[in-house]
Amino acid sequence: MVKKCLVAIVDDELDIVNLFRDALSKIKELSIFTFTDPIVALEHIRMNKSKYAVVVSDLRMPGINGMDLVYKIKKENPLVRTLLMTAFEVDDRVFEEYVRNKIIDGFLQKPLKLRDLESEVHKQIDIYKKSK
Repeated sequence: MVKKCLVAIVDDELDIVNLFRDALSKIKELSIFTFTDPIVALEHIRMNKSKYAVVVSDLRMPGINGMDLVYKIKKENPLVRTLLMTAFEVDDRVFEEYVRNKIIDGFLQKPLKLRDLESEVHKQIDIYKKSK
């Protein structure tokens, strides 16, 4: 049996997580978990930290923002690949620092094409597998 990679999609909009889950479900090697509450997502990821390969998170969410979320996730498991997405402008200095410090591994600008999401997740899965 092939071991599946865990992927988390974190966005406070239910329609977005459902759409992204459906798009990524085509990739047979993935088990996808969706969260509309970033604090619940963080707890689940902490409990399964060695099993997660990729976390796709929105930047702006209530409770904890995406930058803080991926920072905390990387502290738990530096090997997990993190993708941040937003429809808003990002403070380039903070973003560049997070990329330089390998906290953010990729960035997706909303609105995004589902094939771009699939392609980026594939790319990050490949990098993750090579790092193990």
